[in-house]
This record gives sequence, structure tokens and C-alpha cells, in this order.
Amino acid sequence: MEQNKKEISRFLRNARQRLNPEDYGITASGRRRTPGLRREEVASLAGISLTWYTWFEQGRDIRPSTEVLENLCVVLRLDEKEREFLFQLAQGRPSPLSPNLHNEITRGTRLLLDTMAVPAIVMNEHWSVIGWNRLVTKVLRDYGAIPPSERNLFKILLTSETYSPDAYRDMVRRLTARLRWDYSRAKDRAFFDQLIGEARELCPIFDECWQSPDIMDRFEASHSVEVKDMGRIDLRHTSYAIEGALAQRMVCYAPENEESREKIAAIKAELDKEDEARKSA
Repeated sequence: MEQNKKEISRFLRNARQRLNPEDYGITASGRRRTPGLRREEVASLAGISLTWYTWFEQGRDIRPSTEVLENLCVVLRLDEKEREFLFQLAQGRPSPLSPNLHNEITRGTRLLLDTMAVPAIVMNEHWSVIGWNRLVTKVLRDYGAIPPSERNLFKILLTSETYSPDAYRDMVRRLTARLRWDYSRAKDRAFFDQLIGEARELCPIFDECWQSPDIMDRFEASHSVEVKDMGRIDLRHTSYAIEGALAQRMVCYAPENEESREKIAAIKAELDKEDEARKSA
């Protein structure tokens, strides 16, 4: 605990001292003994008392609210990894999801998608699919043929006609339990309020499921799909947070049995053959 307080103190002091007062409209009045903003300037800009901020930066036993931490993140101009770091130190938990949408995937994530031997997608905190591999196009759906504004996986699944009545009810129940978890962490509540309203229009059992107390903090379940010329493929999907973009998650669809593995492998082999033919053309 003592080390944690020292880290908070060092982190806040370094963040404060790297800032330029002129960027905040603060003109120099006399000689400044230290670089950056003064404690009283940070406190004033963040809307908190000087005494409180001084104690916090000194590592005293202070329990800041989420609102205060968010204000400090803005004033200190912390990037997302620094924001996450401060929340972990001060509250011992991950920060709420950033209000900034993560619509771009890194080169490393793109390479991983393209070289994976199973279907996989990347979605952001709004459930918008922002990346996928060719196996997904063959096995699940072609997101490239869907306008970007309509690639919300939650709404796509709610309106899917590929499920039996029992499987559909189970799927909606799981999706709603996961959405409730995301809603609790969301910074952009207005978006989720709108999504919930649209879900009530799209799905006759959504409201019933939304009233349930079920909560799911992970994206994992089994389901089957019918693939043209291949027949049934049984999949188990799981999701993973992406470092550096924690609001993004990669969803991987692994075959659950040997027959399904062979079918996925055959589809991938055909895609690889098409790639080779394209390169040699």
C-alpha cells in the first residue's frame, strides 16, 4: 500500500511538471521554481480544492471519485494508458471505457487476424465490427458487404434468422447479460440508451431479457452455423481484450470438434489457394 501511494505521488508530480502553463492561458508571473503547472493551478482547473489535491499528490489516504479522476485526466492531458494507470493506482480497478471510440486497429492486430486459422473479428466498445478475416466472410457473414453504420454485432444478431426459437432465446439472453456489463462501464451512456431503445424495437424478447439480473463479463458460448457446400460447423467463440486498445476486443470462433476443424481447415486451404493464384496472376 505504501508503494502504491509513492507511485501515485510520483506519477501526478511528473504529469503536472511536463505541462506548459501557457497552453492553459496562464501567463508567467514572476520566476517559477519548478517546471509545469503548480498544484494550485491543477486544483483550480480540475475544480477541486488545493488542500485535497495536495494531499492526493502527497500520497495521503485519499479516495477520489471517478468524476474527480476523470477531471484530473483531462487537466493533466493523460493519454489512455496513463488514464488506465491512474485509475488502477487510485481505485484499484480498470477505468471506465474511454469516451473516444476505437475505430482503428493496429497493424499487429491486422496481421494476427489475417494469419489466424480460425474465423475472427475485432469489435469496439459500441459493438461495431471494425476488423475481420476472410474466414469470417466464408463461415459467418461478409462484413465488407454491410455498410459501416450497420455493422453493429448486437443488432445483427438480434435480427438474425439463422437460429431456432430456443437457440435464439438463449443467444439474446447471453447478449443482453453482456450488454448490461458493458453498459455499467460505458462512458458514452447516451449511445447505449439509444441501442437499448432500438433493441426493444428489433427483438420481441429483448425487454424481458433486459429485466433479468443476469450479468456476463465475458463473451463466450457455443453455436452452430450452416456453411454453403460444407454443411454444419460447430463453433466456440471467446473474446480477448487488445492491449493498447482495451475497449476493443477480438472474438475468435474455434471449431469444437474434429469434423468442424477439418471443414474450417478446408475453407482456409481454399482461401490460401485463391491468394496464391492472385499473386501469380
